Amino acid sequence: MTAQVEVLSTLERRMELALPSAVVASEVDSRLKRLAKNVRVDGFRPGKAPLSVVARLHGAEVHREVIGGVLQQKFGEAVAEQQLKVAGYPRFEGKPSEGAKEILFSATFEVYPEVRLGDPAAFSIKRPVIGIGEAELDKTIEILRQQRREFVPVERAAQEGDMVKLDFSGSVDGQPFKGGEGKDYVVIVGEGRLLKEFEDSLLGLSAGGEKTFAVTFPENYQAKELAGKTASFAVKVKQVSEPRLPAVDADFARALGVEDGDVAKLRDEIRANLQREVKRRVMNRLKEQVMSQLAETSQLELPNSLVSLEIERLAELAHNDLASQGVDVKQMNFTADMFEEQAKRRVRLGLILAELIKAHGLTVQPEQVRALVEETAESYENPDEVVDWYYAQPSRLQEVESLALEENVVAWVMEKAKVEDMETAFDELMGRTR
Repeated sequence: MTAQVEVLSTLERRMELALPSAVVASEVDSRLKRLAKNVRVDGFRPGKAPLSVVARLHGAEVHREVIGGVLQQKFGEAVAEQQLKVAGYPRFEGKPSEGAKEILFSATFEVYPEVRLGDPAAFSIKRPVIGIGEAELDKTIEILRQQRREFVPVERAAQEGDMVKLDFSGSVDGQPFKGGEGKDYVVIVGEGRLLKEFEDSLLGLSAGGEKTFAVTFPENYQAKELAGKTASFAVKVKQVSEPRLPAVDADFARALGVEDGDVAKLRDEIRANLQREVKRRVMNRLKEQVMSQLAETSQLELPNSLVSLEIERLAELAHNDLASQGVDVKQMNFTADMFEEQAKRRVRLGLILAELIKAHGLTVQPEQVRALVEETAESYENPDEVVDWYYAQPSRLQEVESLALEENVVAWVMEKAKVEDMETAFDELMGRTR
């Protein structure tokens, strides 16, 4: 008999299901008999407890398991028969039954929405165009030198870029405040780790020098009790050290993984890495624009069940991420509204991309996945080992396959959209502000 489906809303449906009582009772009896052969019951040898005792102890649990299994089976058969695309999980509820022949349930669930895709011909995409020349290469090498700098004590007064070791104490209206005191505190002047007024006040001081000065905290300062207030700081400088950068020589090249110390080879490797990074960042810029315009122009209704599942997933990811950083998450209360907007956007884009991929056959080819894996592996010291690691377990390729699918979508949209090439500064693309 075909199950009747009631339309509750655009996406929500209700289905009535009848489970034959005889089938349920027979399966419960079979499971209890199998259980009785091995179950341990106080006062009886293993497998020797009477079936009536086993039924009394475990009958309710077995009955629930059987009902759940038969219910899922009947629901699956009905959904397949009516060709319904169920979104999320159904909600089952028992119903009163007039006779003993059937056990009645209702299943309330949502179906996937109709997706009306936006017209990519109306999209406007700005494609960054970046040149990687000797200047960009030299700037990157300079950053690598800065990352490997050493600080050497000097007798002169502090300048911007120097490392200063100091003791300090601060007060507001004559009263010390939390975090306002430090011993042997180290700061690199001009790096911006402390308030600019504080760091600027260290300029011109040498080892043994002392100074008292005022600092006004910003109105949006993270410590609310100090926001907008003026503090008086007394500092004593203990040591001033200047940065010394390594020379770009064979030792520097070897430190960066070039075994023979060939500086020319180092520059070639850095250039190749920059090209890969620029390609990745350009693709991310394009992807952001494509996804944003697809989300804005496509029309669909979001299934609440999928949004709820995504909220749960995002909350779990946030919980695990904070826990991995050593944060005590036991007292933290993650509420649904904290993740709702992000979850809605992710579900919306997921449904849009799935429809786009299906409608236009944007499937991923094995060679495309292989190329992405090899490109990722090139950033590592032993690329072949990285490739082998990915292919050792198919599950590791899932993220790469998802990336490839997104790139296929971007390429398809770009073929139809209005694309404008935009000369973009190297530092701007790389997110460098200094």
